[in-house]
Amino acid sequence: MIIDLRSDTVTKPCDAMRKVMANAEVGDDVYGEDPTVIQLEAQLAERAGHQAGLFFPSGTQSNLVALLTHCQRGDEYIVGQNAHTYKYEAGGAAVLGSIQPQPIEHSIDGTIPLDKIEASIKANDFHFAKSKLLALENTIGGKTISQSYIASARALADNYELVFHLDGARAFNAAVAQGLELSEICGQFDSVSLCLSKGLGAPVGSVLVADKQVINDARRWRKMVGGGMRQAGILAAAGLYAINHNIDRLADDHARAERLAQGLSGLEGLNVEGGGAHTNMVYLSGGSGFGEAFQAWCADQGLMFTGGSIFRLVVHSGIDDAMIDRAIDVIAAYVTK
Repeated sequence: MIIDLRSDTVTKPCDAMRKVMANAEVGDDVYGEDPTVIQLEAQLAERAGHQAGLFFPSGTQSNLVALLTHCQRGDEYIVGQNAHTYKYEAGGAAVLGSIQPQPIEHSIDGTIPLDKIEASIKANDFHFAKSKLLALENTIGGKTISQSYIASARALADNYELVFHLDGARAFNAAVAQGLELSEICGQFDSVSLCLSKGLGAPVGSVLVADKQVINDARRWRKMVGGGMRQAGILAAAGLYAINHNIDRLADDHARAERLAQGLSGLEGLNVEGGGAHTNMVYLSGGSGFGEAFQAWCADQGLMFTGGSIFRLVVHSGIDDAMIDRAIDVIAAYVTK
């Protein structure tokens, strides 16, 4: 038995999703003629509380295009030090857009301290890059960002005339975990990138949602960076199936992650970071015995996860209760061997 907890990106489309993909009505999306893409964009934008949407191959490209659309060369975006848009997207905004990042260390709850954001905003002086955009991520490290924090960050952004963008790669997890509608998570932002290929189980795709003018401008940038696809309805059909069938089941992933965390709690020398699961993620740390040898030993037993000094285990639709129990047994066996 292989138990792959490296990421929720390893999910595979179910048979029903494959069927709707095979039967999707398609057209040329670059010409704006793919009816399934149009349906996905409209439906997801409405769910997220925005006017319009634009389908992308990936969340990295969706975030990049959002930054390119909102910012000019020499502008700056303020972002968390560990945020995906800054740390894990190959520096695309800086390299391709000449947009300077201003990273800030996160608080332990995943937020960016508001006083540090305010202190980092540059004066209107030609010596400085122009502070233009504030980017948040929800969830981040599996942690949900509270609605009260988002409202405060929105007020701060408005006060300094900053664009407010959300990397919502796992916004569906945030909504389910807090019992909120997606629009409540996303509605306070000027733009949001929503990923379909993680917990929702689609094989590919993200949608950028915003107002109509932002999406019209983003369409040009999408073409420029190579995101214009033709009969993309085959992929969009998977996204439609995902948002209509796979959102509520995210609660199962969260419950199984908590089951995993509790099963590992109390093992000698091993620490469950934060004392439990963060939505669908569990983070582990330990002493000198929990390094590459620990990860390699678990992999030999069929249990795969990522990390270095801290390990991340991500639960998804491909993981059932028996796999969670087996993962606990494997890690416990390493601890006691």
